[in-house]
Amino acid sequence: MKKIFYFIAAMLGFLASGCDEELTIFPEDSLSVPTFFKTEEDFTQAINGTYVPLRNINNASKPYLAEMHSDNTYYARNTAFGATDNQEDIADHSIPSDGGITANSHVYNVYVGYYEVIARANQILATIDEADIDAAVKANVKGQALFLRAYSYFDLAQFFGSVPMHLEPVVDREGAALPLASEDELYAQIIEDAKAAIPLLPLKSQQQPGRVTSGAAQTLLGNVYVVRKQWGEAETVLQAVVDSEEYMLMPNYEDAFSGNSDNKNNMESVFEIQYREGADGLNGSFLYNFLPRPLTADEVGSITGTSNPQPLNGEGNNIPTPDIIEAYEDGDLREDASIMYITASESFWENGVYPIIKKYVEPHALNGNHGMNWPVYRYSEVLLLLAEALEEQNKSGADTYLKMVRDRAGLGDYSGDLGEAIFNERRVELAFENKRWFDLVRTGRAIDVITAHGNKIKANPIDYYYPVGAEPRGNAFTNITERYALPAAESSLNPNF
Repeated sequence: MKKIFYFIAAMLGFLASGCDEELTIFPEDSLSVPTFFKTEEDFTQAINGTYVPLRNINNASKPYLAEMHSDNTYYARNTAFGATDNQEDIADHSIPSDGGITANSHVYNVYVGYYEVIARANQILATIDEADIDAAVKANVKGQALFLRAYSYFDLAQFFGSVPMHLEPVVDREGAALPLASEDELYAQIIEDAKAAIPLLPLKSQQQPGRVTSGAAQTLLGNVYVVRKQWGEAETVLQAVVDSEEYMLMPNYEDAFSGNSDNKNNMESVFEIQYREGADGLNGSFLYNFLPRPLTADEVGSITGTSNPQPLNGEGNNIPTPDIIEAYEDGDLREDASIMYITASESFWENGVYPIIKKYVEPHALNGNHGMNWPVYRYSEVLLLLAEALEEQNKSGADTYLKMVRDRAGLGDYSGDLGEAIFNERRVELAFENKRWFDLVRTGRAIDVITAHGNKIKANPIDYYYPVGAEPRGNAFTNITERYALPAAESSLNPNF
């Protein structure tokens, strides 16, 4: 498959890449794969490179597919700018597809990015058992590779349903064109990989910051079990994370998220994607993707604190919807920590005062270049997943874990049905962290929720950032499905699409 499994030449490019400011970054070398994978340093470079595609995935395309495709965020229409169909189609559930494939660039980016992770993990897993290196290092690297492969297939399964399953390095075109594995086959392998990773990985307190840990692998496995509705298994593995005493909620919700250069991998963080501000290519820019447009340079500077702010044009993405704003209960401290309001003076929408995602707003030096990490799993999600697993089994304790999350948010006891309370708590606790679409799909609510959401947008477009006189396109909310079509660019290489 193009760009994915013919990676031996590309390997030489990623070996130099690092994952985190705390992970050693090595210079590029021009060794072949058979001769390279020999020493501890070789495998350290290789596993560093396996994390690298996660930065690109989360910097732009995944937030569109996982958050803007839900009822949490929408795009901000700029009638003075031309179409941005790839983003709008995702937000409007109007992605063109034919025969199960689509040309949407963000679908392609996520798909290819995860297979890059898988290809790199497979190369490590195919060679590490025979390597003559320290046993603890070998176990740690192998555990990381297994986690990263499991995590990548987990997201692919949730986004696409059936995808090819590669478990060994691909060396020719025929090997790249595998048939689509069923969801049951994919999940069986994901569970096997995550289970194998847990005993190989160190605890968080013993692991190099930025790398995955046994707690991260347990959380991933627990998440998979919840999606598969294997509630007893989910309870066991998630309870082990709690009992490890390796994690705690940060006292203040807003402190759970990384600063530009500090507060990374804190005591609440189970796993986060590492970024670093600077000129070495490890930086992020996702904050800028989430701003409405147009913005003047001064308006950008007032948000980012940069010394060289630049104006923004086009269309904004991931703008919090009235729906998510209404989802916060009165007195919920998370609302002010998650959402702030800015003025876009040149906007055609009402008075130009937009809500934006605040939890990723951190001062940084240079325009379009920041170092905030992206949260994948936080301890609060462990508590909510465990609460859900217990509630589904009618076991006691679910309300205790829900209460821990609500107490920090400044809220009292929940009201109504406990299962609904946990589901709603996930929405506001994990808002804008790429969870909402997956939650809608796994609970069977996606079609109904998005249909109602689309009807509200079409009935009241001004409420959803359309200027007066502008309306949703005629194809808006006409292709609501639970899975994305596969990328068309890959179909020419794989006849099984």
